[in-house]
Amino acid sequence: MPYPYEITVEVAFRDLDVLGHLNHAVYFTYMETARTKYFVELLHLKGPQELPVILAEATCSYHSAAFFGERLRVGVGVSRLGNKSFEMIYQITAEDGRQVATGKTVMVMYDYTNDETIPIPNELRARIHDYQGDWSP
Repeated sequence: MPYPYEITVEVAFRDLDVLGHLNHAVYFTYMETARTKYFVELLHLKGPQELPVILAEATCSYHSAAFFGERLRVGVGVSRLGNKSFEMIYQITAEDGRQVATGKTVMVMYDYTNDETIPIPNELRARIHDYQGDWSP
């Protein structure tokens, strides 16, 4: 099933490790890019600095190597909403359909002015629901 938001990235030379594979750390950058664009579109933000969240946890499971020049599809969606935090899951697939990686992040709502966590606003919950519909992983 398609993810609520998807981007396509091309594996660049700078993204490779010494063996010619996509470097393990770059997967997190691809997930970050998809996550940021998801929220910029969802909330009509001028930029990511307007997003009141902080990253609490990030995991990635590697399923298949990716190589220079491959175009990868990075899907992202909110999979769980808590009181102050929410989970986002990711799927990275190659053009040939193989699953390259899956991931998860835990995001926490954060008030940077007061330097404290805050509850997820009802408006954000509603926007996520409207944007994603009945999507579930």
